[in-house]
Amino acid sequence: MTTQNFPSGDYPDDVTILHVGEKTVLLVGTAHISQQSADLVKQIIETENPDTVCIELDEKRYAALSKKQRWENLDLKQVVRKRQLSTLLVNLILSSYQKKLGGKMGVMPGTELLTAAKAAEESAIPVALCDRSIRVTLRRAWHATSFFKKSYLFSTLLASLFDKTELDEDKLKELRKKDVLSELMDELGQTFPDTKRALIDERDIFMSEKIKDAIGNRIVAVVGAGHVAGIVKTIQEDNSHIMEEINTIPPVSKIWKFIGWSIPMLIILSILLIGFKQGAGEASANALYWVLANGIPSSIGALLAFAHPATIFSAFAAAPITSLTPVIGAGYVCAFVQIMTKPPVVKEFECVGEDISSLTGWWKNKLLRVFLVFILTGVGSSIGTWVGGYRIVSNLLS
Repeated sequence: MTTQNFPSGDYPDDVTILHVGEKTVLLVGTAHISQQSADLVKQIIETENPDTVCIELDEKRYAALSKKQRWENLDLKQVVRKRQLSTLLVNLILSSYQKKLGGKMGVMPGTELLTAAKAAEESAIPVALCDRSIRVTLRRAWHATSFFKKSYLFSTLLASLFDKTELDEDKLKELRKKDVLSELMDELGQTFPDTKRALIDERDIFMSEKIKDAIGNRIVAVVGAGHVAGIVKTIQEDNSHIMEEINTIPPVSKIWKFIGWSIPMLIILSILLIGFKQGAGEASANALYWVLANGIPSSIGALLAFAHPATIFSAFAAAPITSLTPVIGAGYVCAFVQIMTKPPVVKEFECVGEDISSLTGWWKNKLLRVFLVFILTGVGSSIGTWVGGYRIVSNLLS
């Protein structure tokens, strides 16, 4: 594979030419909140008139960017049923951070990707969405992150909501430089090596294979600058044999399944043994303690979220039951009830990017309040499980 840049005066260093077999790939590294990047991709597509334009999007992200009324088609109840609230929350946090930075510059995140798609369509050039599904990426990243680093990663994401970083085109130009980005990628790899592999490295491989599969011999590929070095490194390799593997959500570990079922079985068995050894009255007292230990903290979580009264009641009723099964948590039950009783309106979806960056916004916005209900009732139920479980097992052994 040979790699070179356009001669000085044609295109900047953001554009790299890759020769892979019979294909010539013009790889454009962009910043997702840069007007300069948007202007550049439009210029390249109009000048080069390639056979295909590949862009760093999957179908859902492309629809979310291109359809102004996308929130009207989001079925929150279905999101809860499929247990995808966590994925949606991370998506909102990431997009809010980018939107906040982009808003300061008057450029919304993904502008250059939409510009590339529009320029291609105007010239009747096929558009190929070459990125992996965001849901698969986030699930694989979460699965790959060690238990002890999950909380650190999540707290880092939350901290990004309140970041006051100021960026302008000059700083974005610096960030697009490969040496700066390589340093940033190395830092991410040192702190979260397994997470980086799922978030960055696997996507570099995935996009490389999709670019090679694109129709025609002259391809323009528009990707975030952080992916350029990885694509340059992997595009010559034949990684088609691992595409199915890296595009699959890993199953839950058998160990975690065992732990998930062993805890409720231990609680139930302990109550039964207490009844056998100490009588039905003691068994009933311990069962009642389990109900109160789970129901009270979970309902307090709903209260702290300013949830609907029906949601508060459902937290108390659901937590003692859901704590005895790993299939569904109290947070999902309560979130579903909150959606049914206080459904968010389209306006709240549209301003969620601003509200998520302020503490008061989490209580003011009905969509964010659903997430508060989901998180706080789930935390309350978890506390109750450990408190109640410890008390019951202690009573059995005493």
